[in-house]
Amino acid sequence: MTALVGAPTAGDTPGRPARPAGYWERIDRLVDQAPPLTDDQRARLRVIFQQTRQAQEAA
Repeated sequence: MTALVGAPTAGDTPGRPARPAGYWERIDRLVDQAPPLTDDQRARLRVIFQQTRQAQEAA
């Protein structure tokens, strides 16, 4: 691939328009500013993703 980092590409996410330059840099800045997750938040997220995975496997 010869695409520049941060440059929009046609295949960023199927079915969605390409992301503008600087998209991932902005996301990184926002994530860096956020406080760390608590153990309770991590546990809740784990349950949510596990339920989703089980539902996909059952389908």
